[in-house]
Amino acid sequence: MNLLKDILANDVYPALGCTEPTSCAYAAAVAASHLGEPVRRLVLRADPGTYKNGAAVTVPQSDGAKGNLVAAAMGAVLARPEDELMLLDAVTPDVLRRANALLDAGACRSECLEDLTTFRVEAELAGDEHTACCVLAGSHTHVERIEKDGRPLPVTGGGSADGGADEAPSLAYREALRQTNLRSLLAAAETLDDDDRAYLQQGVEMNLAMAERGFEVGRTACQLQRMNRAGFLADDLFFRTKLQVASAVDARMAGIPQAVMTSGGSGNQGIVAILTPYCVGRETRVDDGRILQSIAVAHMVNAYVKCFVGELSVICGCAMAAGVASAVAIVYQQLGIDLNKIALAVANVIGDLGGLICDGAKPGCAMKTVTAVDTALRSGLMALEGYGVGPEDGVVGHDAEASIRNLGRITLEGMFQVDPTVLRILQEKSRASGRP
Repeated sequence: MNLLKDILANDVYPALGCTEPTSCAYAAAVAASHLGEPVRRLVLRADPGTYKNGAAVTVPQSDGAKGNLVAAAMGAVLARPEDELMLLDAVTPDVLRRANALLDAGACRSECLEDLTTFRVEAELAGDEHTACCVLAGSHTHVERIEKDGRPLPVTGGGSADGGADEAPSLAYREALRQTNLRSLLAAAETLDDDDRAYLQQGVEMNLAMAERGFEVGRTACQLQRMNRAGFLADDLFFRTKLQVASAVDARMAGIPQAVMTSGGSGNQGIVAILTPYCVGRETRVDDGRILQSIAVAHMVNAYVKCFVGELSVICGCAMAAGVASAVAIVYQQLGIDLNKIALAVANVIGDLGGLICDGAKPGCAMKTVTAVDTALRSGLMALEGYGVGPEDGVVGHDAEASIRNLGRITLEGMFQVDPTVLRILQEKSRASGRP
């Protein structure tokens, strides 16, 4: 097993739009591709994390519409599972018209699988004569089950059931990831080959390109610029890195129809985990090859943290998973595998931001990523100087692995009522506004 290859293949991939609504579109597209007739009814069920992440984020190519159900209806009309999380790029005005017709007719329904703590999306479709179902579980593109008329179909790569595709990818690497340690994980990042480097560079270019689009929407990045011009923020490394990240997230949450490279299956985490070490490395004159290695480190650490806090956690993944990953990458750029300094960086992020909740994907995520980047930079730079909070501080452990495991306990044991409370608030807001 090659953890680096497995993580890059399964956790780092291009996605158009917020990955939770787009995964709903993908599940519906897989089911629709097997239905064999026009869709008449659609039932979408999603875990609490997916449900909340679709509540307030704009779906690309939807003419400004928001929500998982909108994305699922578009995916059901498209029926293009081979495009995975890029499928919304194929939406045309006619596709949108047909999807809106389904929604306007009351033929689509969304439900929350409230007791789940893991990622799961179920799309059940019906036509005039047949039914079809697709279940995603474990990750945004991992097809667990396909059915037609209640009978299971073989699952192969890309959600196809034609027998001609590769076998569906396995998530077995995640258990190996849970059992490893940071020394081994970081050592694996130093085994990059030319294909890996090209793929990592593609991610940099994609996310930098999205950062160019964020100023169009006039949100957090524009406010940072105004604060800089007014003299409240200095034009320094912190400001410039936060500006790039915020702008890319602004664009993504506004539904700009352009893909980003994800990390841990999250586009916003991909923006933080890629652009933070990239900007720091370029400004501190780190060799380009070393910068790409540090981005590989960030992807691997991001995936590692999420093994303990969950695929879609009650805490902000951009702050905790991608923030920790970015701080580690900053230390790695300068010192390589210095476990003492890396442990300090991890402890600093967890000591600062531990418990920051996720209340769904939305425009305000850009503000949380600004916080995440600021903390990651401070934590990494302090660690380089030998400073960090110690194991006597709160949930910080005696080493980096213990700190991350403790964070997972806080998330999965101590904060189990957060998501139900957030969901009730979101549902009450939805009912008050008349949204489905």
